[in-house]
Amino acid sequence: MRRFMDSHQLAHAPAQELHNGAFTAHAETPARARDILAAIGTAEPATDHGLAPIAAVHSDAYLSFLQTAHARWRAAGRPGDVGGYVWPVTRRRPLALDRIDALVGQFSFDASTPIAAGTWDGVYWSAQTALTALDAVLAGDRAAFALCRPPGHHAGADYLGGYCYLNNAAIAAEAATAAGRRTAILDVDYHHGNGTQDIFYERGDVFFASLHADPRTDYPFYWGHADERGAGAGEGATLNIPLPHGTGIAAYLAALDSALAALAAFAPDLLVVSFGADTYVGDPIAHLALETADFTPLAARIAGLGIPTLVVMEGGYAVDALGLNVAAFLAGF
Repeated sequence: MRRFMDSHQLAHAPAQELHNGAFTAHAETPARARDILAAIGTAEPATDHGLAPIAAVHSDAYLSFLQTAHARWRAAGRPGDVGGYVWPVTRRRPLALDRIDALVGQFSFDASTPIAAGTWDGVYWSAQTALTALDAVLAGDRAAFALCRPPGHHAGADYLGGYCYLNNAAIAAEAATAAGRRTAILDVDYHHGNGTQDIFYERGDVFFASLHADPRTDYPFYWGHADERGAGAGEGATLNIPLPHGTGIAAYLAALDSALAALAAFAPDLLVVSFGADTYVGDPIAHLALETADFTPLAARIAGLGIPTLVVMEGGYAVDALGLNVAAFLAGF
């Protein structure tokens, strides 16, 4: 573990804690990043890559919404944080909407992801953290860890949800692709990375594989089923492996081996791992059965591919154990 950290391959930005507000009593709290830092030691400060790599993944209209939503909400006389209450589930189409209440529904898919005063600054620096860690991998490091918070894998090109606003893993994968790398994404969070899948679903140049709780029983319900394999040019470049409640390390590693075989067949030269520690047996909003010690062999299996790897932090809500679980995963590299 010290070797991983002494290589200066960990990135973090304290500005991520600006994303707070109503989240003080919420599962996705600033304490998550602080607990991880306490367990792994110091991290390299994130550097500012600007808006361009974010805009390569997310639409201009959506980014404008994220930057202005809280101010517009307050200007409309609304108290607290921005939250939606109506969504266009049928006949979705571009509309010239102006009222903030309508825009929230247009650019989100759930009611669990409010926008606070510091949300834009927090999520902007979460994305910069992923890009900073990617720099290390592009420069030749074998692995790097981006301590991103809030997570990102539920965010699509033009929508937020699942505590996610900017898709850090997708932003990094797109930047790696633009740098000439053949890129794959492996999502090992408890929940399916529906936003990441959506962003690359019709593209064949980025492979997306995900192990996650069966969406027939778990969030996000509507995406992540095994028959979703990509479309158009992306047909066959998506692999979903749903897992039942109670899955332990033996069954998890067997499923992981299937995903790794598919990744190897794609022959990437850079791997982005969306890592969620909410597969931990004690996670308060999840139902798998991995122990802290299990994260090390899990990561070692991934490292065994021998592909330069960027690890991007996603979920994990057993805060008291979160740092230890992340440290155990990084030890596998």
